[in-house]
Amino acid sequence: MKLPAQRMNEVVRQVEQEGVVACPAEAVWGLTCDPLSEDAVLQLLAMKNRPVSKGLIIVAASSAMLGPLLLPLAPAQRNELELSWPGPNTWLVPNRGLYPDWITGGSPEIAIRVTQAPALAALSYRLGRPLVSTSANPAGAQPARHSFQVVRYFGRGLVRAPGNVDLGATPSTIRRVGTGEILRA
Repeated sequence: MKLPAQRMNEVVRQVEQEGVVACPAEAVWGLTCDPLSEDAVLQLLAMKNRPVSKGLIIVAASSAMLGPLLLPLAPAQRNELELSWPGPNTWLVPNRGLYPDWITGGSPEIAIRVTQAPALAALSYRLGRPLVSTSANPAGAQPARHSFQVVRYFGRGLVRAPGNVDLGATPSTIRRVGTGEILRA
């Protein structure tokens, strides 16, 4: 899918300037920012009224961008993750101190996914790194499935990437590497 360059340039600039943007993910609109910018992540959490202790999901355009988290895994575990991507499969893997507590919620694990959502993957690719992606809704509200819902929740000032979500999709399954335990089906 070809994305409007001017809108994507605006989205890229916003993230580079430690801002939060809205981006269509696989099944719902998400709020996205640079996971290594504490200011951006705290702004995102405040927008959602979400406690830092819940942790956030990191998404990337490719598994290579998640290499530092994947390389220490056993080859069979890496293979299992890579065969499930790109797509709606989020995995909890050992963080090994690579991402700060404002991303992990203080957990020794981190949630990661290689996205198949065109705008989110394009943004990660353009920035050359993984990004935060969490549903675009205040805590307790229904996740936004349409751009107009994002505007209703957060106003017209929030920069939105072009595109739509797959209305037939469901949010990603969250599993723990090693055990395969499903935390969200």
